[in-house]
Amino acid sequence: MANEPKPPFPDQKQPIPGKTAAMNPVPDHGEDSYKGSGKLEGKKSLITGADSGIGRAVAIAYAREGADIVVSYLSEHEDAEETKRLVEEAGRKCWLVPGDISKPQHCRELVQQAVKELGRIDILVNNAAHQDTFEDITEIPDEEWELTMATNISAMFYITKAAVPHMPEGSSIINTASVNADSPSPQLLAYATTKGAIQNFTAGLAQMLATKGIRANTVAPGPVWTPLIPSTMPPEKVKNFGKQVPMGRPAQPKELAAPYVMLASAEASYISGATIAVTGGKPII
Repeated sequence: MANEPKPPFPDQKQPIPGKTAAMNPVPDHGEDSYKGSGKLEGKKSLITGADSGIGRAVAIAYAREGADIVVSYLSEHEDAEETKRLVEEAGRKCWLVPGDISKPQHCRELVQQAVKELGRIDILVNNAAHQDTFEDITEIPDEEWELTMATNISAMFYITKAAVPHMPEGSSIINTASVNADSPSPQLLAYATTKGAIQNFTAGLAQMLATKGIRANTVAPGPVWTPLIPSTMPPEKVKNFGKQVPMGRPAQPKELAAPYVMLASAEASYISGATIAVTGGKPII
């Protein structure tokens, strides 16, 4: 959209994982623009990282399409409460489950809580992620590498493994990958590595679950204006974030909602094992 914010952005820095309200400009999650049409009426969804960013945009869209939602998040209670308010404002039920998905036991407890509240899981969106920026491999602490792997790819395995027995035929799994899976940023070495793993995990998972009637796909975003950006990137990169893609700007989270809705809906009944790129014109191979 022509009127979306473009770099250069104001100087800003936040501690990880960042807060939505402190961003300038504040991200647009579709609060005032997304219109539902009943595509997900009566569906039950678990979304990780739904307190802010892409996850919040997806939660808003799913609620307005008719789905009830369990929101998984780390500790950003203020952001999560705002997501819940928006979901309930759309007339749907919402439950908040805080906790660290880098811990396998929490992943299992998260699914148990979701099934308790929802009764089943029709849509699983594995969206939460951790990243940080480093200029050289020698600067990356072992603990940072392990945290990134645990949060971004291991959690996806544990959550999906726990959720599948509660997913009926026709269900959908949507995993958030990244343009970094195909065009890795060297400064995001650990993060990019996990995003490549997510694409392979999803491609294999789609084949494995086909006989159960469960589909699995990935969405691969390019630059998106979320709290991860000012909390994990150096000031100069934040200032010019998104300038490198053909559209010359980052996506607003609302611009990611449509593929997540489509992949979750019955309209995508023959789409599985696919990656949908939302990259502002930057091709992925």
